[in-house]
Amino acid sequence: MSQTSLNLVAISIFLMTLSVLLGPLVNLSPAVPAIATFAVLGIATLDSFSLQGKGGSLLLDWIAGFSPEHRDRIVHHEAGHFLTAYLLGIPISGYTLTAWEALKQGQPGQGGVAFDDAELALQLEQGKITAQMLDRYCTVWMAGIAAEALVFDNAEGGSDDKIRIAGVLTSLGFSASASDQKQRFCLLQAKNLLQENWSSYQALVSAMRQRASVKECSEAIALNTELKVGS
Repeated sequence: MSQTSLNLVAISIFLMTLSVLLGPLVNLSPAVPAIATFAVLGIATLDSFSLQGKGGSLLLDWIAGFSPEHRDRIVHHEAGHFLTAYLLGIPISGYTLTAWEALKQGQPGQGGVAFDDAELALQLEQGKITAQMLDRYCTVWMAGIAAEALVFDNAEGGSDDKIRIAGVLTSLGFSASASDQKQRFCLLQAKNLLQENWSSYQALVSAMRQRASVKECSEAIALNTELKVGS
């Protein structure tokens, strides 16, 4: 069972427990939480066997979307990926900020920033990836965590990014300790890039909040970079 489905099961257990504790106090019919729990478990089952995690991701993302801080974290996280990719010369093909947007664009999971990683994939397939290429992509992958840490003093997202980096490094023969060291190094690199281009980052966040196109987001970055150079 996927992690998303497990999260849905956890929600159903929480709902049932909460109803048992609070139901008598608010005269809540036992049928209401039972139906809600059955529905969530049904979604989890369908999601696990038929939807490859998409249904559960949509539901969990919809629930989390009621939190303004959650939405704010997502845009800051993805802007970190976007800006570092732009600065390091990695082509950006699109971005999404919700699971629904990701589904409409054919992206897996909850989406994020989509890169043109054909060159990376080719080098990995050949087993001859350059150190420069590896550092560039690892820095971009760690940039979402770096952005959250800079803005919110901690990072709640980024688990998928870490899993992806660890998978790539393991496939290249990195030991666990070497992989951790590489991730810490690239996290520091990402933080430095964001701090050095903070005005561009803030402009990008504003543009992404308005769902600006990739071209418009890139123009916002370029404009603020020019202003910084000219000041």
